[in-house]
Amino acid sequence: MRGIVALLLALGLVACGAPPEPPPPPVPSPTAPAATTTTTAPPTTTTSAAPPWTVGATTLPRRPDGFGEIRPTPAVLRDRRLPTRDFLPPPADGRYASTVSAVPADVLARSTWQPACPVAVSALRYLTMSFWGFDGKPHTGEMLVGASVAEDVTRVFGQLFAARFPIEEMRVTSPAELDAPPTGDGNNTSAFVCRPVRGQTNWSAHAYGLAIDLNPFCNPYTKGDVVLPELASAYLDRSWVRPGMVEAGDATVRAFAAVGWDWGGAWREPVDRMHFTATGG
Repeated sequence: MRGIVALLLALGLVACGAPPEPPPPPVPSPTAPAATTTTTAPPTTTTSAAPPWTVGATTLPRRPDGFGEIRPTPAVLRDRRLPTRDFLPPPADGRYASTVSAVPADVLARSTWQPACPVAVSALRYLTMSFWGFDGKPHTGEMLVGASVAEDVTRVFGQLFAARFPIEEMRVTSPAELDAPPTGDGNNTSAFVCRPVRGQTNWSAHAYGLAIDLNPFCNPYTKGDVVLPELASAYLDRSWVRPGMVEAGDATVRAFAAVGWDWGGAWREPVDRMHFTATGG
């Protein structure tokens, strides 16, 4: 029996901290063959905590105006602090870093740009920028912007990083997102999107890479009874200040104002709290 235990230990089949082996039984007599016992270890199962909310998992019925049905904010999103999923390597030293380059072909292919857009590819730039997530960790995001504002944008987000302003997600918008049914729970910070102004036919400043939507869920757009994103109504209460919100006169508004950008949260109709623009529209 001692030899069997030694063999199991050598093979790593005896768990650390297991109770000591009982004294060995008497050696059986030659006329009584020793009994053999086969022990099968129970299967090992790994459990992981379910995410508090899966963004984009549930679609909303469409209203006649094409937007999703406006619904109360789910409890888990009323003080939204979802973790960031990395798709670019985070800054190795935890410090702010940014890059400005021509738009790589693979990035262009997964963006909303098409020949009918009002801006040439040569007039856009691809940025990577560090940001703090709601999880308290530094991450690296990406953005397409107009070439004329690229340096200003990296400067602004450097200031937001220094202020530890949290951002949930920062990535290039895909064509599928423009046609996807509404889910009302997006919170992606982005700039270039080749689309018209909401509810209109003329091009948005986003279609030129001259506007940025910052934490849309925390800073919703409102016009009449429309709230976008459609589940973000809890964030219409601006007296309850939560991470990621933009407020009049705060460090975020001041940083954009310093490079000549306007904030849509100061507009009367619509009120576009997520929206910063270099064109005033």
